[in-house]
Parts: sequence; structure tokens; C-alpha cells
Amino acid sequence: MASTVEELTVNYEENGVQVVKELDKAILSKGTWATILFRYQEMTRGTGEYGSEKYGIRRYQKRNGEYRQQSKFTISSADQARKIIEILQGWIGD
Repeated sequence: MASTVEELTVNYEENGVQVVKELDKAILSKGTWATILFRYQEMTRGTGEYGSEKYGIRRYQKRNGEYRQQSKFTISSADQARKIIEILQGWIGD
């Protein structure tokens, strides 16, 4: 487990093969509760190729010096991301 927010990642390997590849991340909040927006790709098991980009918001809580994931929300496509951006811009007026 990670002891700092900067160490948190969605990179994931199975049997020495990277099945989730982190492309980028933005730390939205730090502290006892941390919120991170990740940009990543998942490997398609049948082809061994990485699929389209996905985005995820994950919340972590720090306990006993280590961060543990508490919740996650996956934005599964660029189209869904654009819709979320459009709605938020309408709500906040930017």
C-alpha cells in the first residue's frame, strides 16, 4: 500500500503482464482523505492490446500510515467525460 498520495496508482499487473496502464493522474485533494482523477487503459484479454482511454475518480482514506481505496467512479468513454464536463460547466457557470 502507498504511504503518500503521490505513490497511489491504478497500474496493475497479473502474472507479470500489465493489464491496467496508468497514463496520467491529477491529485484533486490531499490529507486524511485523498481524491485522485486517473487516466488509464485496460488490456483486452483476447488481443493483448490496450483499449480506449478510461478515466476514474478514486477516493482514498489514510489509516495507520497507509492509503486504502474507499470508493471509485469510472468514466468509461470520452463521450461520457464530455457530458460530465458540459453539465459541470453549466452548473458552475464557466
